[in-house]
Amino acid sequence: MLPLAERLRPTTLDDYIGQKHLVGPGAVLRQMIDSGRIASFILWGPPGVGKTTLAKIIAQRLDTPFFTLSAVNSGVKDVRDVIEKARSGRFFSQQSPILFIDEIHRFSKSQQDSLLAAVETGAITLIGATTENPSFEVIRPLLSRCQVYVLKSLERDDLLALLHRALTTDVVLRERKVELKETDALLRYSGGDARKLLGILDLISNADSQETLVIDNHTVTERLQQNPLAYDKEGEMHYDIISAFIKSIRGSDPDAALYWLARMVEGGEDPKFIARRLVISAAEDIGLANPNALLLANAAFDAVQKIGWPEGRIPLAEATVYLATSPKSNSAYNGINQAMENVRRTGNLPVPLPIRNAPTTLMAELGYHDGYLYPHDYPGHFTPQQYMPDALRNTVFWHPADNPAEQRAGERMNQYWPQKPR
Repeated sequence: MLPLAERLRPTTLDDYIGQKHLVGPGAVLRQMIDSGRIASFILWGPPGVGKTTLAKIIAQRLDTPFFTLSAVNSGVKDVRDVIEKARSGRFFSQQSPILFIDEIHRFSKSQQDSLLAAVETGAITLIGATTENPSFEVIRPLLSRCQVYVLKSLERDDLLALLHRALTTDVVLRERKVELKETDALLRYSGGDARKLLGILDLISNADSQETLVIDNHTVTERLQQNPLAYDKEGEMHYDIISAFIKSIRGSDPDAALYWLARMVEGGEDPKFIARRLVISAAEDIGLANPNALLLANAAFDAVQKIGWPEGRIPLAEATVYLATSPKSNSAYNGINQAMENVRRTGNLPVPLPIRNAPTTLMAELGYHDGYLYPHDYPGHFTPQQYMPDALRNTVFWHPADNPAEQRAGERMNQYWPQKPR
């Protein structure tokens, strides 16, 4: 028999749970679907929130040919074959056939390039699904031809609605006597993932042969602990362990950091995911207290991409220990956050004329660049002049942390800008 998640996969928008900001009444995707014509787009969101289901519902609603490729096992030839089938089977008045590509972030550049002409000419309508940020994983020419829609983890009410539907409409569960006592553990372990919620429910149901199926926090926790899958790289534990890993680095505990790294390595976590978080940690938590940390984290990222598993664990471990044992500073992190908050509050303040670009005669006549002082022409390669908009002339965003490197930089800035003490 099919797994519960497949048995309950919705076939209409009315049965689709969650993502009201996209498919609710009057929402952008709902309007596009109701109009009968859709443009290419990419669905970006965590696992189990309905990306594949939504693509299938759209194809069924528009009554158009639907082709599917998985980026895990499809090559350029597979892409071209599908595009050719779509072209040859299309009628003139129809909506373009839909090509759904799951995990599109795993497509190589050449695979993504092979989609461009078909998407641009309308030979196919592309729907991509990804759990990774498309800005980093999808080539810019393809991304510019697609709208990106962000799907969210299912909220508590969504998960409860799905649970109720499973217990009352599934061909297996509706025949059983179910006593639903508690849902906290079920919702917590599902982590906003509909597929995981139904998988846990399936596991509990199949493991319990009693006449009455009792669902409570103890039963859910006990059944999951007996499950040999100790690390779910797509569920709540994925986020809990990476959080513990980063907090251990921030808290300067190399032993704990190595332990959580080992948990991820043994669980089959994507090494690029770990490496990305190390780069972020180096910039956010070590920062200017030890700028070499960012260089080492980047080097570890490059090494992992070149050598893969299992050797990739070694540069990751080296970077982990280095970051955990480094002095810490979040002054750059705090500085950019304060500057961004100021920008949101003050809007687009004008650039002072002396530091504007003046590529044309007209701009020069209007005073652009007039009065600019070239710092290298002055002793110590510095001379005071105004770089901030008038309204923010003496505003300070960066405050040095209490480490030797930043204290020295702060003293130098106080000498340069005594009117802006740090």
